[in-house]
Amino acid sequence: MSANKKHIGNIRVVELFAGVGGFRIGLEGASDVFKTVWSNQWEPSTVRQDASLVYAARFGQEGHSNKDINTVPTDDIPDHDLLVGGFPCQDYSVASTLSRSGGIEGKKGVLWWQIYRILKEKGDKRPEYIFFENVDRLLGSPAKQRGRDFAIILASLADLGYTVEWRVINAADYGMPQRRRRTYIVGFLDKSAISQQLDDIKGWTLYDGILAKAFPFTMKDNTISSFQIKGDIKTVSDSFNKSGKDSPFGTAGTMHERKVWSVDTVADYDGPSMTLGGCLVDESMVPDEFFISETELPRWEYEKGAKKINRVSKEGYEYTFSEGPMAFPDSTDGPSRTIITGEGGSAPSRFKHVIKTPSGRYRRLIPLELERLNMFPDNHTYHSEVSDSRRAFLMGNALVCGVVKEIGKSLFRFIYGEAPVSKHPIETKRNNTPTLDLGLFDGLSTDLVRNQRKKTITMNESKHLLIGFVKADNQDYFLDGGVEKLYYTGKTKSFPSTIALNKLYYFMPYIKGKGVKDIYLIKVARIGKKSEVQTSSNDNDPRLVFELEYIKSLEEYKPIRLNIFQTYRDTTLGRILNIEV
Repeated sequence: MSANKKHIGNIRVVELFAGVGGFRIGLEGASDVFKTVWSNQWEPSTVRQDASLVYAARFGQEGHSNKDINTVPTDDIPDHDLLVGGFPCQDYSVASTLSRSGGIEGKKGVLWWQIYRILKEKGDKRPEYIFFENVDRLLGSPAKQRGRDFAIILASLADLGYTVEWRVINAADYGMPQRRRRTYIVGFLDKSAISQQLDDIKGWTLYDGILAKAFPFTMKDNTISSFQIKGDIKTVSDSFNKSGKDSPFGTAGTMHERKVWSVDTVADYDGPSMTLGGCLVDESMVPDEFFISETELPRWEYEKGAKKINRVSKEGYEYTFSEGPMAFPDSTDGPSRTIITGEGGSAPSRFKHVIKTPSGRYRRLIPLELERLNMFPDNHTYHSEVSDSRRAFLMGNALVCGVVKEIGKSLFRFIYGEAPVSKHPIETKRNNTPTLDLGLFDGLSTDLVRNQRKKTITMNESKHLLIGFVKADNQDYFLDGGVEKLYYTGKTKSFPSTIALNKLYYFMPYIKGKGVKDIYLIKVARIGKKSEVQTSSNDNDPRLVFELEYIKSLEEYKPIRLNIFQTYRDTTLGRILNIEV
């Protein structure tokens, strides 16, 4: 493939329905040229905006919108080269044709029409490239008009000047650690560099296209489908495949000027494969609440087992509900089952993952492990205001970043005709015991704020606070009334490197059986040794050491919950001060 355009500048990305940033992570892992200039995440079904909180914490608030996309004017969205997003799967039917404007009106609340609105209103400045993700059933929805919804999407994009290719990809078929089938859609304008390379849509689908290059496949026999999507969008909505029993869209295909060619696929991959077991942390790192007690085990076995239950319908008809057994525990030798939004919480469930540990105990997966199954960085969703259950929910809504990365690499090659380079590769090999990066402070001496004590100090409740567990053999050190203190962490493997150390301001020691009481100012954080606190120790393993200065004590101890490996908690001073005892 010859170079299509000089590699100059960046590919400006706008990320809609951003979640916790799966598209961003995947694209940045593909190439440094992908730069997200604006993002939007809004969860209409809940007051809490956890996904947006995580996104802003990881990538910064600049260019991030936490507003209902229906209310965001197109003019507020910066010009961009690539529009991405995992839009919800809903009923895409067209409510009416707006004869005066010649436009269309989609079913109220369906977010696809916001994508269409943005692309249409951008006019000559609409992005050259689009990249979307949806559930695999999109190709066959709705039940009474199989494939109608996808036909509406393709026809509306064709009318805006896009050639579109799609592919249903199960991440596990290409060596990734989770069985997750999703539809991926990539499109490019007729004026783009890629359009010049399109000869015929059959060859593009099978061999030459962006998705075919990223994820090779062989086609299933007798599954070819070729046709034209006819009529305006309202006609497509009302009439497409009205009498057909099956969707005419195969699991791979291309649409150009409304002409469709598609086929069903079988993955062609013989590389290494990641497993659920390879994404697990050491058993010692798992908080107690994730283990299943012997008294709870029968309830889990029941939920996972086969069932036949007599039920009565709303209409009064008696019927037998039946379901087959689920693996219990889950096998760790292959990829995991699909993560769902109900993965969190301790209540027994048919669909939650349960593994058996080397010690013989049963446990649920911790959020970090769920992140690994979606190929996110460790502790990506960790946030002082986001619970473990919500972190699991966020991963159930996320995509597999590795799929996005491979498609991003392929897209780059088609645009520039050269191999992509990234300084942010997605880690595919992980230590089962997360470690502290000992280079954490390299070159940061000027950025690490030495918090200087003043004669009088005003407590700032918005400042970050680290609560650290104090082991029994070190409690006397913190209870002796001394003003100047050193606090050392456990061995570096147990300290989560995701905590923004240069943003921490206060420290409170957690005394087992009591809680927290004393408030210290963190003067500086650095790498040190245990012997700095315990002079008799010969332990020279690197530790994270905090130099502390006493500020004040609360009137009484406040019991709190530690939430990082049951050893630390990263929060704000205000959240602790306002806890009722």
